[in-house]
Amino acid sequence: MSALITEDEIRAETEIVWLEDPTALDYVRQSLDRLPTRKGRPAYHRDGRMVGYALLGPGAKASRSSGTFRRRVFWLLPHDRDTEPEGLYATGAPAEAVDPRTLAPGTKGYKTERSEGGPPSSAMRELGITLPL
Repeated sequence: MSALITEDEIRAETEIVWLEDPTALDYVRQSLDRLPTRKGRPAYHRDGRMVGYALLGPGAKASRSSGTFRRRVFWLLPHDRDTEPEGLYATGAPAEAVDPRTLAPGTKGYKTERSEGGPPSSAMRELGITLPL
C-alpha cells in the first residue's frame, strides 16, 4: 500500500516511466515490487494493467538475501474508475491509490480531491479537513 511506502525506500529512484498518459488518470495504484534489475520494464503478474514504473540509479542496493531491487510499479485494475466511472470507485479510491500528478522520482505521492473522486464530504468541511486539488 502507498501508505506503507516511505521516502527512504524510494530515494534511489531516478525516473518514472509512464506507459499511459498519467494526466488522463484520476489515480494510480502504487506498490513496491522486488525486481531483478534497477532499470527496464518489469514483468507484470497482476490482474489489470501496468501504467508505469520507476527506474533506479546506480547507487540502489540489492537485497543481500534475494539480490532483488525494490522498485515502484503503478497499475490499475479492471474495476478502477478509468474503465468503470460509475463503479466501485466512482467516489473514493483504493488504499494504495495516489494522484499521479503528485508523483515524482523519490516522492511517494498522495491523495487529492481528484483521486478521491470529488469534493470533500460535509464532515470534512465541518472539521476543516482539505485535500489538495
